[in-house]
Amino acid sequence: MNNMQPIYILPEGSTRDSGKNAQKSNIAAAKALADTVRTTLGPKGMDKMIVSSSGHVTITNDGVTILDEMEVQHPAAKMLVEVAKVQESEVGDGTTTAVILAGELLNKAEKLIEKNIHPTVISKGYELASRKAQEILNKISKSISIKDTKLLEQISITAMTGKNVEFETKKKLASMSVSAIKKVAEETDKQIVIDLNDIKIEKKAGAETESSELIDGLVIDKERVHTSMPRLIKDAKVLLLDAPIEVKDTEIDAKIQITSPIQVQEFIEQEEKMLKDMVQRIIDSGANSVFCQKGIDDIAQHYLAKHNIFAIRRMKESDMKRLAKSTGAKILTSIKDISPEDLGSAGIIEERKVSGEHMTFIEKCNNPKSVTLFVRGGSEHVVSEIERALTDAIGDLSAALSTGKIVAGGAAVELALSGGIRKYADSFSGREQLAIKSFADALEVIPITLAENAGLDPIDTLAALKSKHDSKNVSSGLNVYNGKVEDMWRNGVIEPSKIKKQAISSASDVSIMLLRIDDIIAAKQMKQEMPDNI
Repeated sequence: MNNMQPIYILPEGSTRDSGKNAQKSNIAAAKALADTVRTTLGPKGMDKMIVSSSGHVTITNDGVTILDEMEVQHPAAKMLVEVAKVQESEVGDGTTTAVILAGELLNKAEKLIEKNIHPTVISKGYELASRKAQEILNKISKSISIKDTKLLEQISITAMTGKNVEFETKKKLASMSVSAIKKVAEETDKQIVIDLNDIKIEKKAGAETESSELIDGLVIDKERVHTSMPRLIKDAKVLLLDAPIEVKDTEIDAKIQITSPIQVQEFIEQEEKMLKDMVQRIIDSGANSVFCQKGIDDIAQHYLAKHNIFAIRRMKESDMKRLAKSTGAKILTSIKDISPEDLGSAGIIEERKVSGEHMTFIEKCNNPKSVTLFVRGGSEHVVSEIERALTDAIGDLSAALSTGKIVAGGAAVELALSGGIRKYADSFSGREQLAIKSFADALEVIPITLAENAGLDPIDTLAALKSKHDSKNVSSGLNVYNGKVEDMWRNGVIEPSKIKKQAISSASDVSIMLLRIDDIIAAKQMKQEMPDNI
């Protein structure tokens, strides 16, 4: 009898998991990651301290920040991190919900696999349930417009709840974020368009949070280029330059032959004259403040200072674009083309010393389309967490206004969806029904987690919530502060419908993708060998 030799199709050192082992590995990784962020959900969620390999400490309960700072290695866990990042980039909030839901969907799927239900059947059931969830969401959503200031502030407060921000401070920050959104929002025939890049969040530690403010313009972490320049410019005429105020070097190698000291002097004088002409063009345009993306020569700085012109160099491209939107100025690429029509305006431009560092404030712009939220706090950790809270608030407001749809918070939505999908499951026979019901059960992880994080009994809480929802009170949710089931609309706990839609869609998509994997083939890691010639 011939002895069959083993056939190797993978390089030595490669690893392979197949069948149920692969599925279990992926599900276990996803569940572990979901459990990591689970305790951060809700107003009573706990914080995480993440220490990077360089020793940098981050304290937060923001889902995407936690996942981003963690050095995740498992490929399935990396996919969940990607879900969180997509959630953040698309709607700006709801990352924790998306990850927890994905983890629970996979947990329910694992139990179905153990009952010999094929992953393809589970995937189909999850897909049907996800579509039904989107339908139900559309039915239970209410409308909102940019004029509903109170509702918008409630959305903002809901987004910041649980982010280590005091209630009174939260109200002020909510009002600031709503005002910022209203200033940068552009109404078209069909919808409201908001570019979140038009809202800059500038943070600086060293003062109480209450001193945070909304600036109708821009705050730049830079100072004027020359100390003789004025610190304060009123009724500023703003010039934005994407060109250096310097004598250009030749693009090809060139030699200048000088045979006498007079020629040296003439050469220097010629350079000075060119710089003087550049500055004169700026003066003639009527500009009294210059923001330059490139460099400004020392001699040019001197001439600008002599004529009381405020100037900043090496501006970021993003800040230049924001300044253009704030002041109405055009970004020019040539000094020759300056005209008074290209200038923008601002009420005040002032260099101030903030916590020992010089910063420039461009304020009181007329109808600015780009604004700054200037955030203060007692320490770097505090201002970073407030920045994350404001980012969530702005993201929520943008998501609410872009679709014009909102829903009740406090797990009211998840309970309503769970009940609706469970009824929907009854219209199916066979194994798909079990998968759809498992999807409905998985949605209950959100109210259970909220209750657990608030120190309440999850079973009693879920029973009380279901009782209210069975009597058609679809806006009934959990008040984590008193442990009671209350009407969330009345309590002002409101969330954008878009966040829930995206979270459910992302969670179901990644779950289906992971369930369909039955083989994990990992190549060996290449060792970096030292070259012989070193």
